Amino acid sequence: MDRLGLEFISTLGMNPVDAIGLTADLGLRRIGMAPAPITANPHRFAPWDLRSDPALVRAIKTAAAEHDVEITLGEGFLIMPGLAIADMAGALDIMAELGAPVVNAVVIEQDRARAADEFGLFARMAGERGLAATIEFMPLMWPATIAEALAFLAEVGAPNGKLLLDAMHVYRSGATTAQVAALDPAMIAYVQLCDVPLPARADDYGEEARHERLCPGEGDLPLADFLRALPVGVTVGLEVPMVSKAESGMSLRDALRPCVEAARRLMA
Repeated sequence: MDRLGLEFISTLGMNPVDAIGLTADLGLRRIGMAPAPITANPHRFAPWDLRSDPALVRAIKTAAAEHDVEITLGEGFLIMPGLAIADMAGALDIMAELGAPVVNAVVIEQDRARAADEFGLFARMAGERGLAATIEFMPLMWPATIAEALAFLAEVGAPNGKLLLDAMHVYRSGATTAQVAALDPAMIAYVQLCDVPLPARADDYGEEARHERLCPGEGDLPLADFLRALPVGVTVGLEVPMVSKAESGMSLRDALRPCVEAARRLMA
């Protein structure tokens, strides 16, 4: 089974229908999706938002069927001050309609009681739609580590609450491959793959994560060991936004193809 896919931020705001075509052109059959772009737009793609464009949602479903591409992850869900996850019901409906089996949330809310309540609601809403709900931990804000993320999920107690493991966040948080291998495989619902330097060279972690990651093998992460530690069958999405290459005039196809080839070598 080919479990390699492409994450939506790797396409830097490209229209989702075109992103599905690009995914297929790269020889992939899985793609992540979000209600709207979250990255810089160096290619000057037209704006889009699935929440206000049901025709685009229909076009995505048609393109996915035509290209034999699955929507494997719904992103863009934030637990943060000033936002109510209940207001994201429509976006969850869209991800369920597109067939995504997993939806992912990032916790920015540092009021831990509110974060648990909001993620618990997110998981219940996802469960009502037959979806797993993942938390994506990352350094610099809680939960920042595998252990903290697992403790958070245990506190919430949602049966469909799982982990999303992003290679950048896993190793930048100080985790080891042994810790990944020791996880209950049933807790790992999705994986994102990229490379980055260790230690970090950029001052702004969020900027680097959204806009400047490296192809597998171009940084310092132990990705071959990481991939071997994962459960068989879990989707591995390439999350490699590279704004600098776009700004240099390189097409997305030319920028992403070496990343796909490098990932396939690691996964062989």
